[in-house]
Amino acid sequence: MKINLNEMVFYGYHGVHAEERKLGQRFIVSLTLTTDAALDAKIHHLEDTVDYTLVYNDVKTIMETNQFQLLEACANTIADKLLADFPLVQKLKICIQKPSVPIQGSLRSVEVELKRSRL
Repeated sequence: MKINLNEMVFYGYHGVHAEERKLGQRFIVSLTLTTDAALDAKIHHLEDTVDYTLVYNDVKTIMETNQFQLLEACANTIADKLLADFPLVQKLKICIQKPSVPIQGSLRSVEVELKRSRL
């Protein structure tokens, strides 16, 4: 089973530049969580699967209460937390977009993508 949490928006204080960590900005996080396909037919209750409201809360807490200079470090922290808290998750993919990038040029956003697996 794949569980997708698409384009969660958080306000955080992440970035290399002091102004980014002082003023903050929006970040957009998308997750794909993959569970063991052999267990899919046995899902009948919330306890049988991954509670995505709890996943959302973990991501929100990390994004809004920590400060990271690099999005890569932020993605690794989220991956570590989710794999520790949700034993049914076998693989995950995290994408973190930063729409307001201090770059002299035109671009919609910068995004980091991290894939992690228990296997």
